[in-house]
Amino acid sequence: MDLKDQLKNLFPDHVPEESENNQEEKSDFWIQDAPLECKYEKRRGKVNTIIDGYNGANEDFKELTKQIKNHLSVGGSYKNDQIIIQGDYRDKIMSFLKKKGFNVKRVGG
Repeated sequence: MDLKDQLKNLFPDHVPEESENNQEEKSDFWIQDAPLECKYEKRRGKVNTIIDGYNGANEDFKELTKQIKNHLSVGGSYKNDQIIIQGDYRDKIMSFLKKKGFNVKRVGG
């Protein structure tokens, strides 16, 4: 008799909950096959992280920009089918996008 059976005998009315720790966070966005490009660039002497290559709906891309900015607590914008984030946050952005289900490719140094 294993532990689950013993607990079932002790608490017959208890219904176990499904574990959510093992599940990936579901994405509300359209996931594409081609990876997004995450690159580092200096503009006017300031460091920026640029995410390029998304070919979904503009509303999805704008919502993704908003979520990244809120997650990192930094400024940024959405222009010309690119997400521009102020500062060098490539590693954090790449891990955030991977949790959302995107394929991400690091471009540059």
